[in-house]
Amino acid sequence: MHEKRACNLLGAAALTISDLMLAGAVTAAGVSASAAAAVVVLSTEPGLSVTALGRRIGLSQPAATRMVDTLAAHGLIERDVTSARSVSVRLTAEGGRMAGRILRSREEQLARIVGGLSGSEQQTLVALLGKLLAGAYAERPDAARLCRLCDRACCVAGGQVCPVGQAERTKAAGRCG
Repeated sequence: MHEKRACNLLGAAALTISDLMLAGAVTAAGVSASAAAAVVVLSTEPGLSVTALGRRIGLSQPAATRMVDTLAAHGLIERDVTSARSVSVRLTAEGGRMAGRILRSREEQLARIVGGLSGSEQQTLVALLGKLLAGAYAERPDAARLCRLCDRACCVAGGQVCPVGQAERTKAAGRCG
């Protein structure tokens, strides 16, 4: 059973936090939210095809191609032709620096919000968000898309386990076992 007010408050918080986070990323990057997400994704997954990159950030292949053209024109990514039908992309040094700026901006926006909680409240929030993200993965089983603007190194620092990654591994083990 769910409480209607909890759902309403979660929806309002999620939308507001998303707006703040994306505004910070767009300001830090000087590009669209999709392009900022692409830069962050490529910082941890260099060499993706344009189509695979588009899937990870929710763009069609033609839209992803246009975005890649824009990022390349700004000197943020480079293309590598891998076959007659496939092109992979990777960040340039400037693209890597931009990824750092995007992630720092994202962290600053979120830290201001989380900073209003006590240490124990933050620990409780971490546990609750882990459960919510695992549930979100069950609804949308695409870890790469769910975590497209995540600071992946932060999520697993100190031996921590990413809840989305764990949900993905659990699902895969269920298919294999």
